[in-house]
Amino acid sequence: MSKLFSPIRLGPLELPNRIVIPPMCQYSAVDGKATDWHTIHLGHLALSGAGLLIVEATAVKPEGSISQDDLGLWNDETEEALSKVVDTVRRYSPVSLGIQLAHAGRKASVSKPWEGDRSISPENGGWQPFAPSPIPYHQGDTVPEELSRKRIENLVDFFVKAAKRA
Repeated sequence: MSKLFSPIRLGPLELPNRIVIPPMCQYSAVDGKATDWHTIHLGHLALSGAGLLIVEATAVKPEGSISQDDLGLWNDETEEALSKVVDTVRRYSPVSLGIQLAHAGRKASVSKPWEGDRSISPENGGWQPFAPSPIPYHQGDTVPEELSRKRIENLVDFFVKAAKRA
């Protein structure tokens, strides 16, 4: 028998099989908040029989979002919206859930992939990205501000807070 369908333990988590659904950006959030789309999308995947479902890249702060439509987990409102989705999924499926907490770095403030995946400058409704180095995502994109030690410490704090919310 294939190991794919056999249980596996990941630390304290025991999964009934080794099927993992990876995170898939949906670009369907509103101000970082999960929407009905997330309930439908994740609910559908949760019924697949997979052992683990990982929620899409979820920004830990607004300026760390890839696009204006990315899922976030940086305040009470984003937590409450995602909580409703998780509660619905858990009501109908035993699937274990994970989440990909994220900060887009130099890829922040870009259009959706099907709209060109290009930088949106602050002058055009985007925001100033910040990253480990001042190297743009694509040539000609907004140059990110280089992270200082203080901003790195601040960003770590946002990851910690988002992990607690998750």
